[in-house]
Formats: sequence, C-alpha cells, structure tokens
Amino acid sequence: MEAVLFDLDRTLVDLQTYTDYGAAWEDTEAMIGSWDDLPTPETDWDAPTQRCMSILVALSGDPRWSRVSEAIAVHEMAAVAASHAMPRLAEALELAQGIPRAVVTLVAEAPARAVLARHGVDIPVLVPRRPDLRPKPAADQLREACRLLRAAPSRTVMIGDSTWDAGAAAGAGCGFVGVAATEDGAARFGRGVITGGDLVVALELAGRLV
Repeated sequence: MEAVLFDLDRTLVDLQTYTDYGAAWEDTEAMIGSWDDLPTPETDWDAPTQRCMSILVALSGDPRWSRVSEAIAVHEMAAVAASHAMPRLAEALELAQGIPRAVVTLVAEAPARAVLARHGVDIPVLVPRRPDLRPKPAADQLREACRLLRAAPSRTVMIGDSTWDAGAAAGAGCGFVGVAATEDGAARFGRGVITGGDLVVALELAGRLV
C-alpha cells in the first residue's frame, strides 16, 4: 500500500451527529429554492444530511455552489466543539505513521481543519469539498489526494463509512475498506465490500488489500 485516504466524518471523528443539517437545509432552500430528489447513492445518513450533500453534488460546477457550501459550513463549524473521536482513533493514527495519508471529506475546509486540530489528527494533506472538484461520490477528490501524495490510485486504499466513499474509490481506481459508523452501516455497503469494525481493523485490512 503506497498511501491511505481517510474520510473524515464518522470515520475519524463524528461531526455529523452534532451538525444541524436540518437548519443548513433550510438555509440552502432559502437561497436557491426547493430541490428535487436526486439519484445519489443510499447511505445511513439522516435525511437532512443526505439532502445537503446531494444538493452540493447537484450544484457541482454551478456558480451558486460556493454560496451554498459556505451556508452549510456555518453549521458544520458550530458543531466542532461537540464532536468526538471515533473508536480507536489514536491507535489508528499511530498505526498509520510512516504511510503517506490524506483526509478526503465532504466537510468544508475551515470546519474540517478545526475538527482535525481539536482531536489531534496530524494528517497534513486535506482535500475538503471545494468548487473545482466534483464531490464524492465522484472520484475527483480522491484523484486529487493521490496526486498530492504522489501515489498510484491502484496502490492506494480509501477508508470510509459510506457508500459515497466506496463509489468514489471505485471511480478513482483505489481500493476500499468500509468502517461501520452505525450498527447497520456494514450492511449498507452491500456484498463484496470489505469492512472493518473500527479504524484499526480497517487499516489492517487495507494493508492486505493492495
């Protein structure tokens, strides 16, 4: 394995539980109006979270994207202080020492950096959602992370908690190991997807994958 990419929310830390994506959804619709349902992959996220992320996917390349992202980021930043580390985070970070690594996340840059700092996650390469990259489940963010790490996608493994992470990894040509954030999270990945019960197990599986 040349490199490992980590999702952030509910993979390294739990920010989502404390982010008022319901209010973010209301703020978004106040700016751009209501939005039809979108054919984005099913997740175990709550409806407001899925709706906010789906709108960002739908607006990719649209000049309104940055304004909507900033409105959602206000609520993400407000949740940083209440966030908590996912199980065995410290052990996983120790295990990953010496492996080129990056965080690839749908969270905006400012709250992503703030929550990583809060929990002592020293991963220098961060690819947050940004207007020039199609967000997960597209592959753009993962390809950018591999470019920054100078790692071949075929020798890189993504670790994440959602089907969007799995889809992005497949599109980028990376390996994938799922880590279940909820009791039924592993089942949502479907058959054939390797999953670990926590970050340490997921990293160990990733090391055997490529």
